[in-house]
Amino acid sequence: MTDTSSRHFEALDRAQRAALAHVTQGISPYALWSAYLDWATHYAMSPGTQMDVAERAAENAGKLWLYAAARMGGQNPEPPFPSTGMAGFQDDPAWSAPPLDLLRQWYLGLGHLAQFAAEAPRGMEAIDQKRVSFMARHLMDAMAPWSNPFINPDIWKKALADGGASLFKGYQNFLEDRQRETNGQPPVGADAFKVGENLAATSGQVVFRNSLMELICYRPETDTVHAEPVLLVPAWIMKYYILDLSPGNSLVKFLVGRGHTVFMISWRNPTPDDRDLALDDYRTKGVMAALDEITRLLPGRSIHACGYCLGGTILAIAAATMARDGDKRLASLSLLAAQTDFSEAGELMLFVDDSQVAFLEDMMWDQGVLDTKQMAGAFRILRSNELIVSRILHDYVLGERETMTDLMAWNADQTRMPYLMHAQYLRGLFLENRLTAGRYAVDGRVIALRDIDAPVFLVGTEKDHIAPWQSVYKFRLFADTEVTFVLTSGGHNAGIVSEPGHKHRSYRIGTATHDAKYTDPVSWAAAATAQDGSWWLAWADWLAAKGSGEMIPAPDQHTMPDLGPAPGRYVFT
Repeated sequence: MTDTSSRHFEALDRAQRAALAHVTQGISPYALWSAYLDWATHYAMSPGTQMDVAERAAENAGKLWLYAAARMGGQNPEPPFPSTGMAGFQDDPAWSAPPLDLLRQWYLGLGHLAQFAAEAPRGMEAIDQKRVSFMARHLMDAMAPWSNPFINPDIWKKALADGGASLFKGYQNFLEDRQRETNGQPPVGADAFKVGENLAATSGQVVFRNSLMELICYRPETDTVHAEPVLLVPAWIMKYYILDLSPGNSLVKFLVGRGHTVFMISWRNPTPDDRDLALDDYRTKGVMAALDEITRLLPGRSIHACGYCLGGTILAIAAATMARDGDKRLASLSLLAAQTDFSEAGELMLFVDDSQVAFLEDMMWDQGVLDTKQMAGAFRILRSNELIVSRILHDYVLGERETMTDLMAWNADQTRMPYLMHAQYLRGLFLENRLTAGRYAVDGRVIALRDIDAPVFLVGTEKDHIAPWQSVYKFRLFADTEVTFVLTSGGHNAGIVSEPGHKHRSYRIGTATHDAKYTDPVSWAAAATAQDGSWWLAWADWLAAKGSGEMIPAPDQHTMPDLGPAPGRYVFT
């Protein structure tokens, strides 16, 4: 058999898997079925576990029968199954009165039993146990009584009150959304937010452009500025302007208003022609190209570098490489909701194994990129109760629309991921965790996070489903420098967009010197005192303290290259 024949056979296999991936939205059937078979096999071999589950089911049935009898007798006993975290049951008092409270208790008891049964068999692969638990939880979400339009009192009360107008309006909402999706239009309400007008509107200019990114320099708003400029490195999973939303909650505007010279990378949205863009291209043509240009424009100055999400990961890789090679240009390093260790990467990691990565690789090999719809679908699956079930009920059954915000409009402005980069990211970081295992090589030589000697500012968010804060915190395990860690309220996006004055915001903060003993994240959080307000203010003070303290005249932007006004060209690709 010739090598050419083998390549043809391999291409046939990849094409077949790519076709299947289009049907499954990139999810490998093996990852699901292997987990179920692992559970079923060990459950079948565990008569003790089966008896335990059966006994618990009988106990739950007994508790439910006694509770129902007491309620029917006019009593108000303590419910046998708590509904903590079940927000859908808190909306209407009818859930606390017969007969709906009996249905609620049946559902909660079944949910507790399902989770126990999913995790009980001894001997399962740890990852399969988590997968089965995840699937059981999402199955129970789909079965939730509050998601049934014929049961949920909020729905039928409203339908009766308005003569079914809400149901008709919901049907119209459904048709409108499908039409917009078919025509490639943004969601309803997003048209009110215009990039360059009321989004990404901070004044500035593009001072550098290459095939992968544009570098924006923002116009100073103070007569004097801190000597050290700030470089913001956003993720290329989405557009950069989450860090420059509306003027009232723009991190960029906040920084320039406090006397910082701010540069921003705006990534170009890749097309199928960019299939061979590598992960290291984002370091060399992105981070390093930006640092080199800032050094050329503002020679002799150290730079505060800050990376968000995947931008923080590539910035950490760049910083470790710079430290290895003796490049001392970084005054500090800030990582916002960015992982460097992926051993505890949360639910996003659950279905990332060799089968899943190969499946995605074949799909991207066929397309050249990971498409926006496929990426959005993966995130919706992780939060199906919030992003799928709740939206169907709210928009298509109750006939209501959630008010569009700048953050929601940004979230709808999605990007693609090039084939080679995403494959390398999934295998090298997610699957093999090379960066903290001492096996991540740049230019043929391994790098180490412990070589970074610039002070580090870490931010984790309490409700992060993409980069769990405990995973972000683990940077401290691999660092040999001063690390300040902030745990802020909110999620992966809303926790970072935490402008001063935002209601109900709080954060905890603490600093560990390079020679301090390690404190685990749970112990750290228990000992840290929560403070009301925005972590932005604490970060701004930290940046000022880590600089030279020197205030100098603001740079004259007329002396800088002007390749067009901010937000540039690439944000529209």
